[in-house]
Amino acid sequence: MKKSLLLAALVLSCNAAHTSASSAAANHLAEAIRLPTISHQDREQIDYAPFNAFLELLQQRYPTVHSQLQREVINQYSLLFTWPGSDPSLDPVLFDAHYDVVPIEPGTEDEWTHPPFAGEIADGFIWGRGALDDKASVIATLEGLEALLNEGFSPQRTLMFSFAHDEEIGGREGAAHIAQHLAAKDTRFAYMIGEGGMILEDDPALEGRPMAMINLAEKTYATLTLTARGAGGHSSMPTEDNAIVHLSRALATLQDNPFEPELTAPVSLMLETLGAETGGIGGFLMRNQWLGKPLILSNMAAERERQGMVRSTTAITMINAGIKENVIPQVAEAKVNFRLLPGTSTEALIERVEQLIDNPAISISSDRWKQSPPVADIDGPGYGVIRGALQDSAPTALPVPGLLMATTDTPHYRELAQDIYRFHPISVSLRQAASVHGTNERVSLQSIDQAVRISRALIMGAGAAP
Repeated sequence: MKKSLLLAALVLSCNAAHTSASSAAANHLAEAIRLPTISHQDREQIDYAPFNAFLELLQQRYPTVHSQLQREVINQYSLLFTWPGSDPSLDPVLFDAHYDVVPIEPGTEDEWTHPPFAGEIADGFIWGRGALDDKASVIATLEGLEALLNEGFSPQRTLMFSFAHDEEIGGREGAAHIAQHLAAKDTRFAYMIGEGGMILEDDPALEGRPMAMINLAEKTYATLTLTARGAGGHSSMPTEDNAIVHLSRALATLQDNPFEPELTAPVSLMLETLGAETGGIGGFLMRNQWLGKPLILSNMAAERERQGMVRSTTAITMINAGIKENVIPQVAEAKVNFRLLPGTSTEALIERVEQLIDNPAISISSDRWKQSPPVADIDGPGYGVIRGALQDSAPTALPVPGLLMATTDTPHYRELAQDIYRFHPISVSLRQAASVHGTNERVSLQSIDQAVRISRALIMGAGAAP
C-alpha cells in the first residue's frame, strides 16, 4: 500500500503543471495514464501497486460518485457502481469499461514521441498507453457521472457502471467476477454499453463526415494448439516421420484454406447505412445487396484491413520445436488464433481444422474461449440511446452499426443482457486508431472533452424511461 500511495502522490504532483492549460478531464486522464496498470499474460508478472493507486486516484478525483453511489470492489481491483433509479420496475442498464493496459513491446520504448507512461499533454493530445484503450472511457464516464450528481440529476432507471482490471488478458479475474456477482443477485439488464466502437474522423468509406461505429456484435476469439509427434533422433539419420515437417504441412494447409467470406447481419446493416450516404455504383450495390453481394464480398475479402468483417480469420501466431541444431525433435507445437464470425461455433471450427489437417500425427487441443453474445438489436432502446447522445453531442457524426473484429469483456455478460452495444465516445483519425496497442497511443484534448459530453448524454438517456 505504501508503494501505491507514493504512485498516487507522484501523479498529483505531475498534474500541477498541466491544470491551467487543459480541461479537468484531460488532466485526470493524464494522471490515470501515469499509473502503469499493465496486464501481463503471465499474471505472476503483474505489479498491483499501480492498480491500488488507480483506485485511490478515482476516489480523490470523483468524490461525489464515491459518496453518493453504491460502490463495490470486486475481486480486489475491479469496481461496480450502482445508481438506483426512481422506478425499480425497470431493468437496469450497464456501462462497462476497463482500466488495465497492454505492455509496451520491448525495444520500442524510444520510438514514442513522449514516454508511454508519462501522461504528457502536448501538441493538443494526451499521450500514453491507455489514452484510447480504455482509460479514456473510464474517465469520460466518471466525469459525466460526477457532473450529473452535482447537478442533482436523478435517473428513473437504475444505472450500473463496471470498471474491470484485466480485460486485456481475458477478463477472468475482473469482468467474469463482476458478472458472477450480478448473476447471484438475479440482475438482468435492459441492455449494456461496452467498449469497442469509436468515432472515426476520416474513414474513406464516408468522406466528409465522421463515422460513429456502434458495433452490434464481436467475433469469438479461439486459439487451437497443434501438437505434432515424430520419431526424432540424430540429424545424421533423417526420418520422414519428422514432427516439424508434419506441423509445417498442417500450418500451410490452414494458411492456404481460409474460411469462405460471408455477409453477416452487422456488416450488412453497416453497408446499408453507408450506402444510403454514398453515391455512385458503390452506394447502389451497398443499398441493393441482393445484386451487389458477390462483388462486395470479393472486394472486402481481398483487403487485409477489411477481410475480418466478412470471414472468420486464421492467424498462425506461435511455433515451438527443437532443442539443438543436430537433434530432430520428437515434438513440435504451434498456436493458431481464430476470430470467428457470429454464427460460427468453436465446435464447428475444430471439426473443420481436423478435416483439413487429417493427420494422425497431429493432435489438436483448445484453450478456453469466450463465446460472444448474439447480435444486438439495432431497433432496441440501447441503440436509440446512443443515437440520441450522438445527435446531442456530436451531431455531424453518422451512427453506423458494425462488427467488432477484436474481443472485449462483453462475452462475460452474455447471460445478463440480450442486447450489448460496443461504443465508446472517443473521436480519432484512422492513424490514431492504429496506435491502440501500438506506439504513440494518444487522444486529442478536443476528443476527451467531447467524450465527456457524449458520456453525460448517454447516462441521461439511459436513465430515462422507457
